[in-house]
Amino acid sequence: MIATDPLFAQGINWEVLVIVVVKVLVAFVALLVATALMIWFERKVISDMQSRIGPNRAGPWGLLQTLADGTKLVFKEDLLPDRADSFVFKLAPYLSVIPAVLIFAVVPVGGVITLGSHTFELQVADPPMGILLVLAMSGIAVYGVMLAGWSSGSKYPLLGSVRASAQVISYEAALGMSVVTVVLVSHSLSTRAIVAAQSDGFWNWNVIRLGFLPFIFFMIAITAELTRPPFDLTEAEQELVGGFHTEYSSIRFGLFFLAEFMNTITMSAVVVTLFFGGPNGPIPHAVPGATIFLPIIYFLLKTAAFCFIYVWFRAALPRLRYDQLMDLGWKRLIPMTLAWLLLVASVVTWRWGGLFMVPVVVVAAVLLTRANQLGAGRSEQDSIIPSIGGRVTSAPRLRPVETPPGGEG
Repeated sequence: MIATDPLFAQGINWEVLVIVVVKVLVAFVALLVATALMIWFERKVISDMQSRIGPNRAGPWGLLQTLADGTKLVFKEDLLPDRADSFVFKLAPYLSVIPAVLIFAVVPVGGVITLGSHTFELQVADPPMGILLVLAMSGIAVYGVMLAGWSSGSKYPLLGSVRASAQVISYEAALGMSVVTVVLVSHSLSTRAIVAAQSDGFWNWNVIRLGFLPFIFFMIAITAELTRPPFDLTEAEQELVGGFHTEYSSIRFGLFFLAEFMNTITMSAVVVTLFFGGPNGPIPHAVPGATIFLPIIYFLLKTAAFCFIYVWFRAALPRLRYDQLMDLGWKRLIPMTLAWLLLVASVVTWRWGGLFMVPVVVVAAVLLTRANQLGAGRSEQDSIIPSIGGRVTSAPRLRPVETPPGGEG
């Protein structure tokens, strides 16, 4: 099923172009306002969880604190390190912000509206491969972090960028396979078509149809992709000073945090689109205009709920160690996501006959678990090349040279 925007059904004229431009501007401004509110929301919620007050000076309930912080960053001095690559150093913050905006462009925010003779969707764009665009942009977003660390000319930002690259490689496969399960049951790559496939009641939401596990896998993987706690190893203050953004100041420093919170909103919207029916919900047709404003309200409530979950993660979970991050991604998340993908593909293809894949997956899981246990229990003395892989624990003791009988000492 290929979804197309009804706005272009009658061709393109100046009225259609005006509607497109208005949709782009409204989406961009709404995303900026939502990001400012998200920053305030996170600070307030975490302060409540930690029995603090939080922002309460600028504006009612501290709502203007984000505006005050942003204004302060604009007027701060913009520094450029001596050893930095000037062009890449200045480009990196924008490479983090732009993908977040582009991802939000393919997210269905509401239903269909008719103005005059034009009918259009409450969505900036609905390409036939919209979900592939989401995956591509989520992978490109990390380039801003990687290039920022590399171009700074300092070892601490460089270590943060190396962590970012390893983190994305570790979790990109699990993220993609989780999305493939959604595509299999929705029979489309279009985000609008994925939402339409979940429109017959909450029991048809993909989170239920797919058995909850793909949603859990997707949440873990996308949290790691966003480098949000507990996966924020790219900006660990304890060992990397500030991380990849250590050498940044002024508005470029602010753009990285704008991108982080903007990505949190856009990925919450993507989770709602893929697994929770997007703007779908019960609509009483007796209420005038309900088909227009109720889907928007449903979408906003669902997205806000996941934004709260991300804030909850930051307040409640400690940062993982780097080895724990790698083990979770490679040894657990990827095998489990692949196993569930095989089960879903088998059931979609052969219906109940696809359950024959269950014993295959169980046997593979047992063998993989056993292999991991053997690898973890193997000591350094049992390694293949102990002289190279062994760890030096103490200096070797020198044996005294014995003097031969009758010889000189």
